[in-house]
Amino acid sequence: MAEYQSSSLFLLLLFLLFAVYVSSVSAGKFSVGAEKGWNPGVNYTVWEEKNRPFYVGDWLVFQYKKGMADVIQVDEIGYNNCNATNPIYNYSKGRSYAFQLNETKRYYFICSYGYCYQGMKLSLLAEALPPPLPLPAPVAAPSAAPILTSPIGIFLVVFVAAITDLLRIV
Repeated sequence: MAEYQSSSLFLLLLFLLFAVYVSSVSAGKFSVGAEKGWNPGVNYTVWEEKNRPFYVGDWLVFQYKKGMADVIQVDEIGYNNCNATNPIYNYSKGRSYAFQLNETKRYYFICSYGYCYQGMKLSLLAEALPPPLPLPAPVAAPSAAPILTSPIGIFLVVFVAAITDLLRIV
C-alpha cells in the first residue's frame, strides 16, 4: 500500500511539474486596457507596467467601438508625436483587433482619431521567451529497507512474527 501511495505521489508531482513547464512556454493573451478596452481615458502606461513582461508569441487584443477608434502601429517618432501618417500597420475596421508580438523589439500603437493626445497610445517591449524551467531529477521512492534495519523496525518485525506464531498456536 505504501509503495502504491509513494508511486502515486511521484506521478502527481511529475504531472504538476509538466503542467508548470507547459504553461511557462505557452503564449499569453492580453486584453489591452483590461475591462476598459482600447478607449480614451485609460492610462495604457500603467496597464503595460502591470502586465509586463510581454514575450514573442503573446497576443494583444484591442477592443473598441466601431467607428470610434482604430489601432495604428507606428514607429517611435509617430508614437511620440501622435502621428499616423506613416503607419507600419493600420487597422480601422471592426471593433476589435488581435495582434501577435512576433519579434523581439519595442512596439508602438496609437489611435489616430485624436485620442492619442489624451494618452490613447501604447508602447511595450516584446522579449524573447525565456528558456523553459528544467525538470528536476526524479526523486527515488523511499524504500522499506532503512525501516527494517532500525531498532524500531527490528522490534516491529519480531513483534509481528511473535504475534503470528501465537495466533497459529491458538
